[in-house]
Amino acid sequence: MILSEFSKYLQSKNEELILNKTTATKLLCEWIRIVINKNPKSNTDKIVHTEIMLAENKSGDFFIVGKSESGRVLIKALTNFALSYENYIMQKWLIDKKPDDFKLE
Repeated sequence: MILSEFSKYLQSKNEELILNKTTATKLLCEWIRIVINKNPKSNTDKIVHTEIMLAENKSGDFFIVGKSESGRVLIKALTNFALSYENYIMQKWLIDKKPDDFKLE
């Protein structure tokens, strides 16, 4: 349920990932921030509010913390999903590439 919601968000930002404007882990922080900053209505929002805390420093770096053991498991699952999605995008990009495409001149 939560991975499905995050997946929809990643898919909506697919073009930014392909153009290398952002990473899936940055999008994870962005999605968590959006969910935490709104009034929780859906079960996904309520779970994220209950289980995850997001901290940001002055530099704009984020730190995601699980409020409980289940929150830490959820963060790990979301992070793994973000990384696997990034690998999927890279794999799709590499399909039509040849070794000669990467030669330095």
